[in-house]
Amino acid sequence: MVKGLLNTVNRRLSHDDAGKLLLRLAVGGLMLFHGIHKLIDGVDGISGMLAAQGLPGFIAYGVLVGEVVAPCLLILGVLTRPAALVLAFTMVVAWLMVGLGKTFALDTVGAWAIENLVYFFVGALAIALLGAGRYSLAGQSAWR
Repeated sequence: MVKGLLNTVNRRLSHDDAGKLLLRLAVGGLMLFHGIHKLIDGVDGISGMLAAQGLPGFIAYGVLVGEVVAPCLLILGVLTRPAALVLAFTMVVAWLMVGLGKTFALDTVGAWAIENLVYFFVGALAIALLGAGRYSLAGQSAWR
C-alpha cells in the first residue's frame, strides 16, 4: 500500500520540464534584480572597486552582461547553457572581488556570508547541466 502511494506521488510530481522552468525563473529573476539595481545606479561603484584592485574599469560592463543579459536569457530559455555559464563565472568573479575574505565568515544571523553567491553559482551550474527544458522560448532549436 505504501509503495503504491509513493509510486503515485512520484508519478504525479514527475514534471522535469516544469522544474527546469521554475529553476530558470528563480535564478534568472532574482539575479535580474541585482542587475537592474546596477543599471539604475550605474556601474561607477563597480568601476571604482575594479580600479582599486588594479583592473580596468570597463570590465564593470561585464557585470551587466552577467547580471542583466544572462538572467534575461535564462528566463526566456534562449542560449540557456551559455547564459548559465556566464552567470556562474560572474559569481566566481564576485566572490574573488568582494567575498574572498568572507569565505568562512558568518553574518549577524549565523548565515554563511557568501551564501547568496553560492546559491547563484550552484543554481547556474545546475541550469547549465540540465538545459532549458521544454518550456523555452527557443522551443526545440539549438538556441535552447
